Amino acid sequence: MSTLRAGWVITQRDLAHWVRQPWAPIFGLLFTVMLLLIFGFLFGGAISVPGGGDYIEFLLPGMLALSMMFGVETTATAMAADARRGITDRFRSLPIGSASVSLGRVGADMVNSAAELLVLIVGGLLIGWRITGGPASAALAVLLLLLLRFAVLWIGIFVGLSFRGEGATMAVQVLVWPIGFLSTAIVSAETMPGWLGAIASWNPLSATASATRQLFGNPTGITDGPLADGAVWLALGWPVLLIAVFLPLSARAYRKLRA
Repeated sequence: MSTLRAGWVITQRDLAHWVRQPWAPIFGLLFTVMLLLIFGFLFGGAISVPGGGDYIEFLLPGMLALSMMFGVETTATAMAADARRGITDRFRSLPIGSASVSLGRVGADMVNSAAELLVLIVGGLLIGWRITGGPASAALAVLLLLLLRFAVLWIGIFVGLSFRGEGATMAVQVLVWPIGFLSTAIVSAETMPGWLGAIASWNPLSATASATRQLFGNPTGITDGPLADGAVWLALGWPVLLIAVFLPLSARAYRKLRA
């Protein structure tokens, strides 16, 4: 069986698990919606956007980018659980490519991510967010969000295959939470202390958040710095770099996996 065909079969397996046990993706979506409501309506009145603009319109693209980071621990936990219970070893005994299992998991996660993005975009429109950029720019923004998700999934798979116990979830959370909040997803880097703003500006999540704000036609909160003119290129470059690093590492971890 070809690698792509086997990967599709495994994607269907993982999607079937979610159909029977939908609570993990549902709670992940509800968590992002809760953060949106908290920051948008509870704290939003006290947050100003450098350069002007409505905070909800600034926040929504950032929350979309943040949602692409959250939930990766589910991927790591699932990969670790399959390895721990011997399911991955059963796959390894089949005449399929070594990348099929990882591709199958990524495929299922990308379907879930696309559905999550759709729900969040519709929810954002309902609470007053508006897309003022053109259809092509908006489509590119969505593709950049999915590209970020695709990249960080390989980090989750690598961690899941490397830590086959409960440590997989903890390891991903240690990575995701600092990266998620030490970014421009919720506030502009220009409102932070200088050294902290510099770190946040070079965060891969900040690049995607800023690029999608530009493409959706929303306030960016940027008046200067690397994200002012190069956000779209950084939003392309960072995920490509992450994929180039962690996809081979994931393949190596899979090949070295032992029961």
